[in-house]
Amino acid sequence: MSAALEITGLHAWYGESHILHGIDLCVPRGQVVTLLGRNGAGRTTTLRAIMGLVGTRKGSIKVHGQETITWPTHRIAHLGLGYCPEERGIFASLSAEENLRLPPRLKAGRGTAMTEAQIYAMFPNLAERKASQGTRLSGGEQQMLAVARILRTGADILLLDEISEGLAPVIVQALAQMITALKQQGFTIVMVEQNFRFAARLADHFYVIEHGHVALSFPASELAARQDALDELLGV
Repeated sequence: MSAALEITGLHAWYGESHILHGIDLCVPRGQVVTLLGRNGAGRTTTLRAIMGLVGTRKGSIKVHGQETITWPTHRIAHLGLGYCPEERGIFASLSAEENLRLPPRLKAGRGTAMTEAQIYAMFPNLAERKASQGTRLSGGEQQMLAVARILRTGADILLLDEISEGLAPVIVQALAQMITALKQQGFTIVMVEQNFRFAARLADHFYVIEHGHVALSFPASELAARQDALDELLGV
């Protein structure tokens, strides 16, 4: 299976702070990969480094086989990457529909962006609330809107940062169904997650990040056998 993302020896800095210390990751096309770790371990910085959103990067980041380590963010996005940050970035002054229509359609890996009709079919709550101001949506609806905006761009690799955080169990279940549906459609997904139960149901492969490097890497089939090591690394 070919790699959608291949990261080798990735180092990243914020100013003088050296955050990532040689991250190695491989994300096959069409799979869900989860980055686990304690707060401050470097998981979010890894996503931001993939998108070119950190001050300095060194190493190799290949997207669909194309080296991007020296590229600016807008050029990386045109390869089909979409980043959903933890803070979601919903515009308060715009309606849900206007937020959805805001991003441009990019010539991305899938070649075509999802239409509004396809998005509303996947997120019926957004169809019902499309006239509502962005910040009048519930937390779960805002999270769905943040993901939906990425799907309109045509991205086929989704970088999702803590999308289940602080949400009610029924909404977390809806997000799990969304990720399952996107995987079935051929999307590649990299998730940073604290909710281990949520991630365990969805991921094909896990990487545990500790102090800016990969401390553990294993497929979902080995999850039970790795539980003790995981508990120790995650402080469970």
